Amino acid sequence: MDFASELKRHVARVERGLDQFVPRANTRPARLHTAMRYSLEAGGKRLRPVLVLATTELFSGSDDAALPAGKADALAAAVAIECLHTYSLIHDDLPCMDNDDLRRGRATAHKQFDEATALLAGDALLTHAFALLAENYAAQPQLATALVRALADAAGSRRLIGGQMEDLLAEKKADATADELEFIHLNKTAAMIEAALVMGGLIGGAKEGDIATLRRAGRHLGLAFQIIDDILDATADTATLGKTAGKDAKADKTTFVKLHGVDAARSIAHENSAQAKSAMKNLEGETVFLESLIDTMAARIS
Repeated sequence: MDFASELKRHVARVERGLDQFVPRANTRPARLHTAMRYSLEAGGKRLRPVLVLATTELFSGSDDAALPAGKADALAAAVAIECLHTYSLIHDDLPCMDNDDLRRGRATAHKQFDEATALLAGDALLTHAFALLAENYAAQPQLATALVRALADAAGSRRLIGGQMEDLLAEKKADATADELEFIHLNKTAAMIEAALVMGGLIGGAKEGDIATLRRAGRHLGLAFQIIDDILDATADTATLGKTAGKDAKADKTTFVKLHGVDAARSIAHENSAQAKSAMKNLEGETVFLESLIDTMAARIS
């Protein structure tokens, strides 16, 4: 398995899917749809949609170009989770939240357009994510329901949005605890990575035990991903990150670096990466790509 080629293949599918499943920029009102596509087309790692596609292939045994009878195409679900993720970034960057000027190497949506347009573009992407699932999996209502449930759970008030709320509450908090920090990271970040793996498993026909394993892997992978992000915010530059470096320290955010220091945070990230890989090894099928993806992420802070 050539990891770089496989990653490129998955990312290319995601890009084609975004073009296929998101309204054109000239759709009325054009300003809104232009803003939606502006943020979506800025690039990024496409980690979450790639996880959906790769996990589906793990269980279906083939890519979507040669789907076995009765199997669903994962591309709409991959686009749905990227729409939802991008909405969260647009809102995260708003002046009332993190107030950032740069995202994915370009001006944030509220800087490129205006605050109201950015807010509405985020709202529209969030809504569109669920419409994609309802419309594209309607022929398999049990699957459609399971996908909507998985994404809604990950994105709701007890997970993604709840993690964002606790993140804001923890700013400049001198007595923030490790438990509070873990809640933030498990929900603001890990929930969506867990959902990506679970959604891919559901589409691929994974058994209940495998879904539980995917949840465990997603939990550890998500924690590792966010801790790595904390470390890079403190150690890398803006050009490398594609977003403003050092903003966590400037906002006095509660991060693993703040609570534990860079070296300990790096150790915790590697430990969670190892546990995510260990969980992957318990799955049936060829997990080399997913394990290599975990290694590639961890190597960013080696």
